[in-house]
Amino acid sequence: MSRRQLFTVTFLLVFLLLLWQLGLILSPFFSPILWAVILATTTYPVYIRLLACVGQRGNVAAGIMTGGVLIMAVAPALYGMILAGQQGVEAYAQASEWLKGGHLKDIGVVLAKVPGVGGLIQELAGRLIVSGSGQVEDSLLEGGRAVSGFLLSQGADFARNALLLATNFLIMLFTLFFLFRDGPRTWDTIFRAIPLEEEHKAKIFERLNTTMKAVVRGTLLTAVAQGATAGVTYYLLGVPFSVFLGALSGLLSLLPVGGTAIVWAPVALYLLFSGAVAKGVILIGIGLGLVGLMDNLLQPLLVGGKARLPVLPLFLASLGGLAYFGFLGLFLGPVLLAVVLVTFVIYQEEYQQQGSGMIIGVTSDPREDLRAAHNLADKTV
Repeated sequence: MSRRQLFTVTFLLVFLLLLWQLGLILSPFFSPILWAVILATTTYPVYIRLLACVGQRGNVAAGIMTGGVLIMAVAPALYGMILAGQQGVEAYAQASEWLKGGHLKDIGVVLAKVPGVGGLIQELAGRLIVSGSGQVEDSLLEGGRAVSGFLLSQGADFARNALLLATNFLIMLFTLFFLFRDGPRTWDTIFRAIPLEEEHKAKIFERLNTTMKAVVRGTLLTAVAQGATAGVTYYLLGVPFSVFLGALSGLLSLLPVGGTAIVWAPVALYLLFSGAVAKGVILIGIGLGLVGLMDNLLQPLLVGGKARLPVLPLFLASLGGLAYFGFLGLFLGPVLLAVVLVTFVIYQEEYQQQGSGMIIGVTSDPREDLRAAHNLADKTV
C-alpha cells in the first residue's frame, strides 16, 4: 500500500469514527430533527413563494414560516392530543362504572332490538355472558384498566419530562427555521459530497425529493382529513368523546389495514344496539362512503394520481416503523420503503439497461419501467 493510499484509508476511518460519535451526540434529538425535516419538506414550496413576497429576505421568510407552522399545525395538534387524552380517561371511567353496575347482562335486551336477527344475537350473547361467569366483565375491566393506565402514565411522563419535551420542541422549531433559510445551501453541500457522477446524483435526488414530498403530504393530509371528518361526524351524531374518537380515527387511518374502520365500526354498532338505528346507518354510510373512500379519492389528488406501494411491504414497513421509531415510524417506514424502491429502480436503469427487463412493471423501455416503479413508490397509504 502506497503512502497516499494509507493516508486515504486512515482519513476515511477517522472521518467515519467522528461521524459516528457525532451521531451518538445528536441521537437524543433525532425525533425533533426528523419532525422538522418532515414539516420543512411538506411546506417548502410555500416558503419559496413567501420568499419572493418579502424581497428574498431569508430570515424574515423563515421566521414567518416557522411561526405559521407553529400556529397552524403544532399548537392545534398539541391541544387536540391533550383534549383527546382527557376524554379517553373519562371514557374509561364511565365504561368501568357501567360494567361494575352489572349492566353487561342487560345487553341482550338491547341486542334484541336489531331487526331480523335480534333474537339470535340475544341468545348467543346471553350464552356467552352466562357461561363466562363474570370473566367477560373482568376481561373488559382489565383491558380498560390497561388503556387507562397507559394514558395516565403518558400524562405523568408528560409532566415529569416537561423540560425535555420543551427542549425537543424548541430544537424542532430551531431546526425548522434553518431548514427553511439554508435549505438550498444544505442540499447543495450534501449533493456535492456524494461521490457519484453529477447526472446520477441529479436523478437520484430528483426521485427521492419527489417521493418524500408525495409520501409526507399524502400521509399527513389524508390522515388529518379523515380524522377531522370522522370527529365532526361523531359530534353531529351526538356520540360521546367525539374529539378522542376523531383523533383515534386519524391516527389509525395511517395503518394500511383497517384504518378508521377500527373506530367507526364499533361506534356504529353501539348506536345500532342502543336503538339509534338511523344514526348508526348514517355513520356506516359516512364511514364507507366518505371517510373510507377519502383514502382513494383525496390521496391520489395530493400525490398526483400515483399508484400505491404493494400492500404487504407497506403493511410491514408501517408496523415495523411504528415498533422501531414509535409514532414517527408510521411516516419513516413507508418513506424508507419508497426510497429503497426508487433507488433500486434507478440503479437498474443506469447500470442494467441491457438486461432482460425490470422486476416491477417490465416494459421494453427502461424509462417506462422507472416511471412505473416510481409511481408505485410515490403513494404509501
